[in-house]
Amino acid sequence: MHRIDVHKLVDEAKFNRFHALVLCWCVLIIIIDGYDLAVAGIALPSIMKDMNVDASTAGFMASSALFGMMFGAIFLGTLSDRIGRRWTISICVFLFSVFTAAAGFASDPYTFSVLRFLAGLGIGGVMPNIVAQMTEYSPKTIRSRMVTIMFSGYAVGGILAALVGKQFIESYGWQSVFIAAGVPVLLIPFILKMMPESLPFLIKHHDDTHLRQVVGRLAPDLRMEAHEEFLLPAEDKAGAAPVRQLFQDGRALSTIMFWIAFFMGLFMIYALSSWLTKLMAMAGYSLGSALTFSLALNVGAMVGAISGGWLADKFNIKYVLVIMYALGAVFLYMMTIKTSQEVLYVIVALVGTCTTGAQIVAYAYCGQYYPMAIRSTGIGMAAGIGRTGAIMAPLLIGLLVSLKLPLEQNFIAIATAGALGAIALAFINHRASASTHHDDAVPDTIPPLREVPA
Repeated sequence: MHRIDVHKLVDEAKFNRFHALVLCWCVLIIIIDGYDLAVAGIALPSIMKDMNVDASTAGFMASSALFGMMFGAIFLGTLSDRIGRRWTISICVFLFSVFTAAAGFASDPYTFSVLRFLAGLGIGGVMPNIVAQMTEYSPKTIRSRMVTIMFSGYAVGGILAALVGKQFIESYGWQSVFIAAGVPVLLIPFILKMMPESLPFLIKHHDDTHLRQVVGRLAPDLRMEAHEEFLLPAEDKAGAAPVRQLFQDGRALSTIMFWIAFFMGLFMIYALSSWLTKLMAMAGYSLGSALTFSLALNVGAMVGAISGGWLADKFNIKYVLVIMYALGAVFLYMMTIKTSQEVLYVIVALVGTCTTGAQIVAYAYCGQYYPMAIRSTGIGMAAGIGRTGAIMAPLLIGLLVSLKLPLEQNFIAIATAGALGAIALAFINHRASASTHHDDAVPDTIPPLREVPA
């Protein structure tokens, strides 16, 4: 019998069709998730007009999904430890597809808010599970890039929402862009069939058949014998209280700093996703131009995610993030300076690069920071606590808009969050990151990978 450390196996694997399949599924799910999240902000001006609500009420309507996302990230982020990651992801897809579509049939702000809360459970719950899935199956040398490429689908979803909104809202009403969100529920059977299960879950439940199938696709050159023992490093074995483990082994301060950074990052993202179209319309731009600013924001986010992931694999991911958050604050402040519309498009794109793009890199860093056994919990708690920033953002900006303060004050408020996020990230103890050390499951007894003879 040979002992195989699956963590080491994943770290040293070469990118192949199996990795590409996991990446494609994760990207597709994140695109759908991004669409469902962005659609409310895109349709907000039309919803306000149709339901005859003021800015404060609209801010509450936009935040209702974020309340759901907070609970979804915390509770559904840890559910995969009990029922498996495939089923948890499928439940999330069902929630955000069905209830986003149902919101398109709402005729009053209260029904709309309840349905968006239910959709938010799935939107928030899928993120930590997808990040954990991509982090778990990515080779170590390209892990940050894999996660950020995957998360660029979030920006693609935002772009898709803006394009669909620009094409259909004026002709068919805001309801059309919500109803279209119900189509992805048809993907659930394919997710259950094609998405690989988490390796720790398979080992914990002694599912040797599926475990051997996944390992065989992950490392085709590994020749497995009839009786193999699959092991995890001690640090990757889940204990009875995974939340408590977030504060052990020198991670306590860093865990709090992750929560603060996520709060600030998500505050920036949701302030912009919920109100950018409305703020630019208030600045005198037409609806078409205002939606184009949203497109620029999401294009910048996609560029920021991919370039940030590449930089994170080449340099220290912590300091890449600190710089991105700080630059986000700078570019948001630059939006208060009067300039031409063309230059403003570029600034908005750079804002997207250093807000949404930076937050995507933050998810990658959080996923790498925690050991495999508490990875979903670590990401879920950071995302869940961070959602309070996402919840506050539409409400606070809605309040500022209702007070009719100068437009610049809105962007300065958002920029302040970026500066505070950069400070929090600077205090993270990178030496305690799971990516900087690794305890072998069985030192000196795990054989090297053996190639199958030609």
